[in-house]
Amino acid sequence: MDNNVIVKVDHVSMKFNLSSERFDSLKEYIIKTIKRQVSFDEFWALKDVSFEVKKGDSLGLIGLNGSGKSTMLKTIAGVLKPTIGTVAVNGNVAPLIELGAGFDFDLTARENVYLNGALLGYTRKEMATHYENIVSFSELQDFMDVPIKNFSSGMVSRLAFAIATIGTPDILIVDEVLSVGDFRFQEKCEKRIRNMMEAGTTVLFVSHSIEQVESICNKIVWLEKGKVRGYGDAKEICEAYRKS
Repeated sequence: MDNNVIVKVDHVSMKFNLSSERFDSLKEYIIKTIKRQVSFDEFWALKDVSFEVKKGDSLGLIGLNGSGKSTMLKTIAGVLKPTIGTVAVNGNVAPLIELGAGFDFDLTARENVYLNGALLGYTRKEMATHYENIVSFSELQDFMDVPIKNFSSGMVSRLAFAIATIGTPDILIVDEVLSVGDFRFQEKCEKRIRNMMEAGTTVLFVSHSIEQVESICNKIVWLEKGKVRGYGDAKEICEAYRKS
């Protein structure tokens, strides 16, 4: 892989098997599965997708719901393995893919800072040095000893974003998390993303707001029903998307 290329997606297809039957109980499902009496419909979430992301790029993924955006991000983050094709990543990844992923909702926010940090590969000592910054950015000073099961989705989003954006990862993956929370905090998150980009972080970004994608990203992959409809300059692809 070219040293300047940080992510290379090469002819990636992703298949999911969807059960075509309804079951009245888990027991019935397990019994029929063992007897091989369950039939599945194949669903291809991604179909022969190829693109490259260069160091320092900010790549947006756009498309309607069900177009394969989140599935694509999960294959890049290593959460999913492609059915066909390969994804090569050259660097460490800070993923913000699903709200609260990696959190234990019975633990306090303070405990989850260290738990989530460990999942991202940080030591407890490293997390201790970042702790005050995480609390300050998330604006949750009065809630750090509260179990996060009592948090609103916006509070969980704040904490997740504050943890994922400590330091300067090679790649930051952001999937819809900026759509949660108030406008002022969204602006604060956008500013931090831009600061990370200036420090050399490559960003992969998904948002329902085309204006937000166009503002942050210089390149776009437009997915439609799992296939690449367009790939290139952000303004050109966003303009074509609006007209479609």
